Amino acid sequence: MSIATNHRWPKLDYHYLKDTIATVHMWTQMIGKVRLVKTPWINHSWHVTLYVSATGLTTGSVPYEYGVFQIDLDFISQQLHIVTSTGNSRSFGLGTETISHFYFDLMSNLAAAGIEAEIYAAPNEVDPAIPFAENTKPCLYDALVMQNLWQSLVRINNVFTQFRAGFMGKCSPVHFFWGAFDLAVTRFSGRPAPPHPGGAPNMPVSVMQEAYSHEVSSAGFWPGSEQFPQPAFYSYCYPTPDDFGRQQVSPPEAFYSKEMGEFFLTYEVVQSSENPEETLMRFLQSTYDAAANTGSWNKNLQRDLHGMK
Repeated sequence: MSIATNHRWPKLDYHYLKDTIATVHMWTQMIGKVRLVKTPWINHSWHVTLYVSATGLTTGSVPYEYGVFQIDLDFISQQLHIVTSTGNSRSFGLGTETISHFYFDLMSNLAAAGIEAEIYAAPNEVDPAIPFAENTKPCLYDALVMQNLWQSLVRINNVFTQFRAGFMGKCSPVHFFWGAFDLAVTRFSGRPAPPHPGGAPNMPVSVMQEAYSHEVSSAGFWPGSEQFPQPAFYSYCYPTPDDFGRQQVSPPEAFYSKEMGEFFLTYEVVQSSENPEETLMRFLQSTYDAAANTGSWNKNLQRDLHGMK
């Protein structure tokens, strides 16, 4: 099965997305937790994330006793695939059963592929955190809705990757955090930061403090929530200088939330613009500049990529 695409970014509407997002969020939590328990700790929890792939979302290569394995959520074939470096492969369909069904399918197929993985089988960063095995409410999943969201992630991933390339200091991969269900990229000043206070639902403070152990400027994409029912891009820094939110950023539709301590730009503004890639890059660059200028970052960390192909 192939999908028809063009160079325009797909339109996204949270009210059509929300049920499918709620389901896929739990799927990504399970898969991410498998990667977490099989991968050595990498600073700032980079060992737990997923990545945008040519078919959906993937763990990438994960070490295990006999080599490496990979888990893919394939939004083209609508299958979950498990493949190993020993030649084992297992697949099952993405459907509309329960979170519990998906959990037991995942764990039984991992075992059949020779992969032992005992995870903390309840979600993080959500409330209530119903254990996967006990979540028997029927899933709502629309394959076409998910394909649309994934195609958006593909385009966003490419812009984030270009933005990442413009920094010579420590910078995260462009990766998908299954806890909050967002795609993000983070730059670091190189200086230690004060201990983070925590506050994310069902997330240990120690994990938050390790994630924010050093000064950051972070940007990402989030598909929305009932409290903020529209997909949006965000940008924040930690720690947050007093005058960060008063900086001028672009495009003009971007705004600062005092409550959240972040700049936001709705996906609709980017999608409907004449040049979505350029519009998003302006937001990423100007909000980074706001963090770097107010936080007195080393200006030599930024580099000009013009002519570097």
